[in-house]
Amino acid sequence: MLRHVLPHVFCAVLCILAAPPATAADLIGRASVVDGDTLDIHGARIRLWGIDAPESAQACRGRDRKLYRCGALAANTLDAFARGKVLRCRPVDGDRYGRIVARCTAGGADLGRFMVSRGLALEETQYSGGAYAADQLAARRAGRGLWSGRFVAPPLYRSCMHAHGTTAVCSDGG
Repeated sequence: MLRHVLPHVFCAVLCILAAPPATAADLIGRASVVDGDTLDIHGARIRLWGIDAPESAQACRGRDRKLYRCGALAANTLDAFARGKVLRCRPVDGDRYGRIVARCTAGGADLGRFMVSRGLALEETQYSGGAYAADQLAARRAGRGLWSGRFVAPPLYRSCMHAHGTTAVCSDGG
């Protein structure tokens, strides 16, 4: 009996090993922007890979030292760029909040690169491996977006909000 089963098992193992690895399907469609690094496509919550944008309620100081809503500016800029375009998001990972982490493009333009190059998001090098380093350096040197004044890095802002719960305390007030 074992003699008759072994060829079938061997064939099945070979077929499994020869098959291409399973990958998650790209998400394609028009997006609604949640904030400067998060969007929804067909009900799927997507976090842009390799970047971190200010939180929606976060405030920063501009070149003129006045407070402005940098989180809202980031979200509105991403929304204006993506509006009416079909996005293609290639899943890379998931995060602890159940979101899909993906590299997304609109008209061939990488949304993470778009946000970092305008100074509206910071590169997360621990995930991106430096993919946006040149874009961030150029934005910083040119004083674009966040780099035009002072800001609290988004992870520090979130930590402060968990501890204190008030935007006035956690945004750059100085």
